[in-house]
Amino acid sequence: MNLIQQTIKNSLSISGVGLHTGKNVQVTFLAAPVFHGIKFQRVDLPDQPIIDADVDLVSNTARSSTIEKGAVKIVTVEHLLSAIAGLEIDNILIQLDGEELPILDGSAAPFVKTLKECGIASQDQPREIFELRQNIEFEDPKTGAKLLAMPCDQFKVTVMIDYNSHIIGPQHASLEHIEDFEKEIAPSRTFVFLHELEQLANANLIKGGDVDNAIVLVDRMLDQSELDKLGVLFNKKDIR
Repeated sequence: MNLIQQTIKNSLSISGVGLHTGKNVQVTFLAAPVFHGIKFQRVDLPDQPIIDADVDLVSNTARSSTIEKGAVKIVTVEHLLSAIAGLEIDNILIQLDGEELPILDGSAAPFVKTLKECGIASQDQPREIFELRQNIEFEDPKTGAKLLAMPCDQFKVTVMIDYNSHIIGPQHASLEHIEDFEKEIAPSRTFVFLHELEQLANANLIKGGDVDNAIVLVDRMLDQSELDKLGVLFNKKDIR
């Protein structure tokens, strides 16, 4: 793990469509000084407000992670923030002209690629490191999700998940070294089960959904009428 704060060397922009809003958005990455942290700036709003990428500002995690402060909202931040963490970038300003980050191919990989093209620069201050001295446990009573954080000399994550599906069995994955993020984690793509699509559409979500930016897991044979409905949902003339 790098012990010195890092930012990017050069500004660069990337654009695409938001998964849920279906709106085009441009994102520009800018270098930031030490102790600035990770911040978003809505350049499409009056006064161009800035909002911290702070877990205390998370307002929604239904099908994407949203941070919100007052009238300022940033939707689907998870792929970009994971890319920033995976590249060990401490200080960066992210400007966008809409409320939702682009979904791109449904993974963090395009963000990693763009940030590496910006170049990563070491700064002249040590990184602030949070030291965990005892176990911390959390369980969400609604979902049954559990989290256990334990003291460790390095950053390590192990995830286990079970969707109770015959298509995807119980799975687990581990990240032993943050340097492996780009290869092992960043290409992981957004996916959805077929039976969830109609629910999401009825909830006014996935307006920007496409077979190119999400994986649809089909757990049964479909007739032509169902395929035609999928085509309408994904704005495709022909889905086989």
